[in-house]
Formats: sequence, C-alpha cells, structure tokens
Amino acid sequence: MPYTPSGFFCDRLIRERERRDGEGALNKPLRFNGQDLAVLQQECLRRKSLFEDESFPASVESLGFKELGHKSNKVKNIVWKRPKEISENPQFIVGGASRTDICQGDLGDCWLLAAIACLTLNEKLLYRVVPPEQSFSQDYAGIFHFQFWRYGDWVDVVIDDRIPTFNNQLVFTKSAERNEFWSALLEKAYAKLHGSYEALKGGNTTEAMEDFTGGVTEFYELKEAPKELYKIMKKALERGSLMGCSIDSLVPARFETRTATGLVKGHAYSVTAVEECRPSQHRETKVRLVRLRNPWGQVEWNGPWSDNSKEWAALSSAEKEKLQHQSAEDGEFWMSYEDFKKNYTKIEICNLTPDALEDDKIHKWTVSVNEGRWVRGCSAGGCRNYPDTFWTNPQYRLRLLEEDDEPEDNEVGCTFVVALMQKNRRKERKMGANLFTIGFAIYEVPKEMHGNKQHMTKDFFLYTSSKARCKSYINLREVTQRFRLSPGEYVIVPSTYEPHQEGEFILRVFSEKKNTSEEIENRIEADHPVPAPASAGEESDEDQQFRTIFQEIAGDVSKKRDMEIAANELRNVLNRVTTKHKSLTTEGFSLESCRSMIALMDMDGTGRLNLQEFRHLWNKIKQWQGIFKHYNADQSGSINSYEMRNAVNDAGFRLNNQLYDIITMRYANENMNIDFDSFVSCLVRLEAMFRAFQAFDQNGDGTIRLSVLEWLQLTMYA
Repeated sequence: MPYTPSGFFCDRLIRERERRDGEGALNKPLRFNGQDLAVLQQECLRRKSLFEDESFPASVESLGFKELGHKSNKVKNIVWKRPKEISENPQFIVGGASRTDICQGDLGDCWLLAAIACLTLNEKLLYRVVPPEQSFSQDYAGIFHFQFWRYGDWVDVVIDDRIPTFNNQLVFTKSAERNEFWSALLEKAYAKLHGSYEALKGGNTTEAMEDFTGGVTEFYELKEAPKELYKIMKKALERGSLMGCSIDSLVPARFETRTATGLVKGHAYSVTAVEECRPSQHRETKVRLVRLRNPWGQVEWNGPWSDNSKEWAALSSAEKEKLQHQSAEDGEFWMSYEDFKKNYTKIEICNLTPDALEDDKIHKWTVSVNEGRWVRGCSAGGCRNYPDTFWTNPQYRLRLLEEDDEPEDNEVGCTFVVALMQKNRRKERKMGANLFTIGFAIYEVPKEMHGNKQHMTKDFFLYTSSKARCKSYINLREVTQRFRLSPGEYVIVPSTYEPHQEGEFILRVFSEKKNTSEEIENRIEADHPVPAPASAGEESDEDQQFRTIFQEIAGDVSKKRDMEIAANELRNVLNRVTTKHKSLTTEGFSLESCRSMIALMDMDGTGRLNLQEFRHLWNKIKQWQGIFKHYNADQSGSINSYEMRNAVNDAGFRLNNQLYDIITMRYANENMNIDFDSFVSCLVRLEAMFRAFQAFDQNGDGTIRLSVLEWLQLTMYA
C-alpha cells in the first residue's frame, strides 16, 4: 500500500531517530516488521506452541503474485511443512556451511544462490547473515532469524520454519544433505524481506552480495579494463573485499562447459589472491600472478603457472612458500595476470564497509551514506537533457580532503567510488514497478562557494560542465563507478534518466582517504516583512474598490462586531476580487483556505478579521500575487511545481528538500501545476506555522517542546 505523505514522512522521521539511537548498525540491527526474536520465541515456549508468522504466512500470498499467484497451477499442490515433518533428524547446519548446501529448486534465483555460495567462503561474513546458534532441538519453537543489509541499515528478519514442499520434497532451495535446512530457511527470510518468493526471480549476484555484506560493487569488463586494474585488485583484497570473475558464453547451451585450458565458461570464480614474484631467470622482472578458486572444488586451469606447470621450478622455496603453492585438485590455482585478462570476461569487486571488517590490520575504506527521494513535480528532475528540471534533483556536497598515499602515474588525486542504488523496486514488482534507468553527474564547486550549503540553481548547471559522471544511465538496482579527482568540494546530482519518476534511493561514497558527503539542505528560516498600512490618501483605485466591497459585506460601520468578517465572508471578498484578474487560474478560494487565513491574521482571537487585520492580509496577498505572476511567465494562469521552490524562496521562506516535497504533494494538481489559491494557501500555512514555532521557541535554539494539548491547539487552528 503506498504511503500517504504524512505516513511516509512520519515513518522517515522514526527511522532517522532510530539511527541517532544507534539502531541499524551491525551490532544493533533493526527488527524487520517490528518482530523481536527473543520475545516471540519465549512466548512460544511459554505457550508450548510453534511460531506461525502472520506477517509472512504459509499461503499463496507469500509464494507470489503472477507465476506463483492464486491463478497459477504451480501452487495448487504445494504444501507448507516444517523440517521435522520432512526429515527424521533435521539439522540447521551439517558439518559446516558449504557450497554443496545450496542446490537450486524451481525458482529462477540462481543469482541469489551464487552469492550464498560465495558467502560460504568467508565464515565471518556468513555467520553474520546466518546466526549459527540455531537448532531444531534446544529451545526449538519453530522460529529462526537471519540478518541482511537493507539500504543503509542492518535488519533482523524473523521467520517460522514452514517451507513450501511438493511430494514431501522442498520446492525451492535445498541442501545436498536431505536433513540440512539453513539454506532453505535463509532463502525464505530473503523472500520475506522482498515480499514473496516470486520477487526473487531474476537478478544479479552482486545485488545479493551487497545485501549480505553492506558492501558496494564495481564491475569491470576485462577488455576495457583500466591500466591500473591490477593495483585496484590488490588494494581490494587488502581491504577484505570479495572478488569474483567469469567467462561469458555467447551460446546458452554451452553455459558451464569446460574448455581445453580447464576453465569453465558461464561459471563464477572467486579471486583469492593477487601477488608478484621474481623467477630466477628474470631477476629484473616481476611476474604478476592471480590466484582463483573454482567453487566446485575441482576442475582447474592447466596453462602457465597452473599447479604442476614448469614455471614454478624457476621460483625459490621462499617464493613458493609466500605464494602458498601446492599441487592439489582443490579447485584453487594460479595464473599470470596477462592470461587472466585474456581468458576472463569480467570481474566484480564487492568492497566491504568498515563495520563488516573486524581485522584492524585491514586498510579500510571511508564510507559516507545518504538517503534520498525523487518526488514527481518537485525533485524528480531527470538527467541533464532536461535543464529546466535537472537542477531540482537532490544534491549532495562531497568534500575530498586527502590525496591517495600511492598516486597513479604520478597523478595526485583522491580515489573514490560513487554508488547510486534505487530502493524497493524488487519488493514493489507485484504492483508493476520496474527498475528506473538511473545515473549521476559530479560538478566542481567554485572556491568562492566552498562552505556554502545552498542548493545549486538552474543557472549553475546551465553554464557549468560536469567534472565527472557515470559511464551511462542504466536500469540496474545500483550504478557504481570509480573516479579520481583533486581535493576540493564537489556536488553529486543523482537522477533518473526521465523526469517525473518517483522513488527512493541511497547514495554512497567510498574513498581511500577521508571524505564527507551530505545532502545540501538549505537552512530553514523565514523573513516576516510587515507591510506598512496604507493611509487614506494613498489608496489606489483597487484599494477603494476593495474597501467598498469589504464594507458592503461586513455591514454597518457603526456596529463594531459587524465591521468584522468571518471565513465565508472573506471567501466572498477574495473570490470577487481575484475573478477580475484574467491572468490567474483559480477555482476560487475554499472555505478551509479562508479559515487558515483568518487563523494567520486573527490577533485578537475572535475568529474574524477587522478592516485593519484584513488590510494586512490583502497586502500580503498582493505581494504573493506579484511573485505568482513572475513565475506565470507563459500566462497559463498557474505555475509549474518545479518553480515552486523559487517562488517560495522569493516569498521569504528558505526550506529544505523534504519540505519542498511535502508542498508539492500537498498543493500541486495531477498535472504538477499550482494555481493561485493553492499558492496563497501554501504561503499562509507556512507563515502561520513559522510564526507559531517562533512563539514557542523562547530560547531561539530552533527546538521546541510541546504537550499533546499544545500540539493539537497549534495544528488544529492553523
């Protein structure tokens, strides 16, 4: 169910508060769906019953929405069973977790299973995702849990152990050991995280690797590899990064087929080491080597530097020991870096965040993380091809503070990786959501603007070329690229390719040395110019006409109470005046809008406006009318919602992106236009809320404390 604006922003505020309290860190994960493992388990043990997860029930809804939905014949004979109903002696893990524990079932999620297999090569990482102290004996209550990285936070996902079966066989992932269930339960927890099993169909191995580690992945086509790739690989391993490579097969039928050299096409390998050695006949020349592992545990390269090749005879015993050379059919082998580039097609490097690495000896990345949102009509500006709206996208100020320790080719600079990830698209697939085409551009901030946290304007982007950008906009969950720029300040602008596409994203910056990145958020403040009351001699024709209308509606001047107007009378006055302005598109001021105006100007608490109060209001409306006309340049009678932030700024209000998003959702129509009465209603509400806040902010420190009564009094009358 989509968020209402208020619901979304309340949820976002709660998440931000949780983060301030340390929630979401690896050692303090968020509880997915608010479910607490310990509480649920103890309750089941107390009641002597097995856990049944109502938030991911044993039903068709948890299986899928289309191919595994209600109308599918595939689900008719599926029975949900617990491991104890499938096996006489079920075990969580048998003899340690390994790649043979992961056998694909009737679900197109080999991308996920390949990532799980890769994870089994690193026990520390594996047991963060799969807490090992779980069993079907001690304190068994039919409840298990797993932990995943999810868009900047670690989350703990609780499940019951009911698994889909057909003829007493697991339908989806299973282990080669019939009584082992950790991989099947892990798949179920991951399905719950994304809404259903079917949501896991089709994907990229690196997507799951990131969800298991919180890392960020770089892709390199080896035919187009940068000249410093060897050094990139070496540094990546020094940081504990996970690295995989593969050989593309153009013919689908030849996937996972062995070549004459012993390598397998269409198959994923792990890179486990990158080293240099000096053969005795080439003392002046170093040979670059790469060590790889076939997850099958067998079938190895048989070319130069393979286990029993002649090249090893030229190395000293010390060199061999350093490289841990051994002749064994274990799936692990060495090859030269040049042969590696010739034979393999692509390499993927999953760089891990510092919190995923316990070893203090490992050289770690500096990581900064920012959450953002593209809102249609406000901050979903599209790419640079759309100059009228591009500038409205969220903007992030990046400060590169230190140069690399080892500059490439004597070129100084700061190496960093930018990763832009769109959120929740897999989970929302059942509602028709597809991946957006996304990308980003990086602009250098002029020195005179360093430290200025203002949102860059349209003119800046019209007259400034990008310093760097992603290679291409692409419809992947995440777009990543490595850069090297001089120390300084930059602006990163993430966007969808087309404007008006609404979604959430997370922007991460990994750098070798210290960096900071933060969303450019204007300081929230307001000017409150009080228009000078006009004297009788200065009245214009419009003022005289206005006074006449006011007196006509308000009644006899001699009756003081009657010389005030209520909301319905104010509505009549405003609508009679605005209908005379053909340049303003308006459906007329609503009664609710007029009540808000009275709340703003009502200084004596009568709920009505006298002539003086009304004159102040009218002067404000005339000022706002001038601003509105300025941005109504095409004489359409309304202003584009993307221009609203400029109009609001001209009216004396400095807001941040979240508030502009709210304004657009609250006041723009379905065509993302704002008419005059909506424009005035917005400014009235802004001024009223700023004024009320300042009245409560006795210390002037930008924070207030309200009781529930004060909060309701404040918000109900505004």
